Amino acid sequence: MRVCYFVSEYPAVSHTFMRREIVELERNGISVLRVSLRGGDRKLVDPADIGEKARTRYMLDGGMAKFVTALASALVRRPAALMRATVAAFGMMRRSSRPAPLHLAYLAEALVLARWVSEQDIRHIHAHFGTNGAEVAMLCHILTGVPYSFTVHGPDEFDRPEYLGFPAKVKHAAFVCVISEFTGSQLCRWIPTEEWAKIKLVRCGLDADFLATRPPRTVPKNQLVTVGRLSEQKGHLILLQALAVLAREGMPFRLTVVGDGPLRPQLERSIRELGLEQHVEMAGWMSNAQVRAAIREARALVLPSFAEGLPVVLMEALALGRPVVTTYVAGIPELVTDQVCGWLVPAGSVDRLARAIGECLDAPDSLVQAMGEAGREQVLEQHDIVRECRKLAALFKAGAFERTIPFDSAERVEDLPDAYDPAFAGSHAMRLGEVVTLRSGHSGWVKR
Repeated sequence: MRVCYFVSEYPAVSHTFMRREIVELERNGISVLRVSLRGGDRKLVDPADIGEKARTRYMLDGGMAKFVTALASALVRRPAALMRATVAAFGMMRRSSRPAPLHLAYLAEALVLARWVSEQDIRHIHAHFGTNGAEVAMLCHILTGVPYSFTVHGPDEFDRPEYLGFPAKVKHAAFVCVISEFTGSQLCRWIPTEEWAKIKLVRCGLDADFLATRPPRTVPKNQLVTVGRLSEQKGHLILLQALAVLAREGMPFRLTVVGDGPLRPQLERSIRELGLEQHVEMAGWMSNAQVRAAIREARALVLPSFAEGLPVVLMEALALGRPVVTTYVAGIPELVTDQVCGWLVPAGSVDRLARAIGECLDAPDSLVQAMGEAGREQVLEQHDIVRECRKLAALFKAGAFERTIPFDSAERVEDLPDAYDPAFAGSHAMRLGEVVTLRSGHSGWVKR
């Protein structure tokens, strides 16, 4: 089976979970066409991400000719489908937080994607995140009839859910993946109850690099680590204030900050103002191997986020036998149990965060190690990439079993699949724009 992954930016340093998913799907015999709108300007540091870039097809490469060609082809070969997709794009403009012309740009992207999907014999389209990528996948589905799905992560999707057109995106989708129970509950707020059955829990998973690595036998004393994009929602400024409290109390510690982003200048300024230069190291982005080493060399991972879906880095730390200090927001409590595999604190509370970090630094090594082991068991149970991708592969295959195809995508009966029997379909089967469902695995194509 061949599927297409469409993402606005791929690969990216913060999208390691997506790469793991694609690689594991291919181990399951599913061939994946990687399509990204753009390559992104952020530097790639991991060899696996650099390798993925060479395997990815970029829509904005090569100028506008492909968009003009795709539009001309759709006007000739599938005019009714093009009209339906255009109507859908205009429908997405209502209540959208984005300028109306952007939705026409998404339609143009969908036209190019539709050509590539048809050329590559793609049986299913999947998008990560419920934002513009999901809209492009939906419009491509309307153009081609190829089933599509998307994964909702949060928190960005739930900052402005009423503007993202979730009812339409879910209505047209074969299914919708969510990465946590919390994420699923938030999606339920914005779609009709009759569509809830389409929501499928498929958690982000870790591969053998983490799951097969045994935790170290010793626990470092004073070293802490935080990993993530340097943005407001990750709570780095609150973390620095909490560390300043511990520094004033004379507690020894050192924090390595792994990551980069728009907040870096402000963080560097805060480090100087709070007198934390001897305590905090800004390390920038690291490769996967370097991140694993940094976590293993730390007593705990700290992530005081204000908003999240369910951070993959928490899974990574627990899998490596390190407890976490984090906040009880979104899906985090589904993974982290307070005082069992880490410390949960209210988001935004400097005092509670300082107290939790202090408890972690003061705790007996045996307790810290036991917490890490409990967290590892939780990750092995919930976040094994092999098990989660088997679920996803089964959903893809089930969705491809029934494929809706606009008949105006074929100029002649001869353009339809060889197994198609027009007599079986009935005298009205070739009416312009009529949509039928083709069921593979039968002696003929079945109209319903």
